[in-house]
Amino acid sequence: MYAYNLDGKIINKVLNLKRPNNVDIAYGFEWGNEKIDIAVVTERKANSIRVFRLPNLEPIDDGGIRVFEDEEGKGHNEPMGISLYTKATGSTNPVYALIGRKSGPSGSYLWQYELYTDENKVVKGKKVREFGEFSGKKEIEAIAVDNKSGYVYYSDKIAGIRKYYADPELKDNSQLAFFGQEDAKRDHEGIAIYRTGKDTGYILISDQQANQFLVYPLDGSSEDKHTHKLITSVLVSTNECDGAEATSVHLGEQFPNGMLVSMTNGKAFHFYDWRPIQNEINTSLKNKL
Repeated sequence: MYAYNLDGKIINKVLNLKRPNNVDIAYGFEWGNEKIDIAVVTERKANSIRVFRLPNLEPIDDGGIRVFEDEEGKGHNEPMGISLYTKATGSTNPVYALIGRKSGPSGSYLWQYELYTDENKVVKGKKVREFGEFSGKKEIEAIAVDNKSGYVYYSDKIAGIRKYYADPELKDNSQLAFFGQEDAKRDHEGIAIYRTGKDTGYILISDQQANQFLVYPLDGSSEDKHTHKLITSVLVSTNECDGAEATSVHLGEQFPNGMLVSMTNGKAFHFYDWRPIQNEINTSLKNKL
């Protein structure tokens, strides 16, 4: 696992993990009496997730947190996709890891764990939920949570994008949306969320074989917040993108409106200034008026 600066230079790394697959970060995690930022990565062949303190990538999990325990089907205990959900509750902000796997049953394909710190400041995980429909076509690897709205999205690769509540305390595992089923050339892959306001923004899905991103409204339609219709597609230089991330945070002169980061073949990442992407979205919306 590598940490880069905005110039693409490696600033930290963790080696010798057993086939790490996906990673996500959370801010303000309660670690003892401190609030810290963490990165959590799936370690597929160790059947675990690993937790590291940022920015130095210091391990704080005593070797890892086992996941999908007692699952016996082929690939059922191999974690792949991960996204972290930070719930705003006022006094505390619990962090949850939502994890997909190489294979598993429909209805309980994703497992959700609450992350917490024990008396020795070791990060542990407690399973709090199983959920998620699965088409059975290919594994579920790309997952993204929008903390502000409290929804989780994941790519059921060849089938489409599924949407659920992220909060396990709602005890509602019903599927809220299943969209994009006819929009991709084949695989729906990396998911990135870009916010433009309190209730607005975009969901970006990498259309893997077409080397483009599909753009959907984060807030749904005027009739139904769970109806996400394709706005446009944006061609990129990324080749066969598996994973992506986006932010609208001002990141200096080079990325004043944030950026999109996408993984390309050859173990590399591409950085995109958001402004030309927004211009393409604006042009598409204008043409539809």
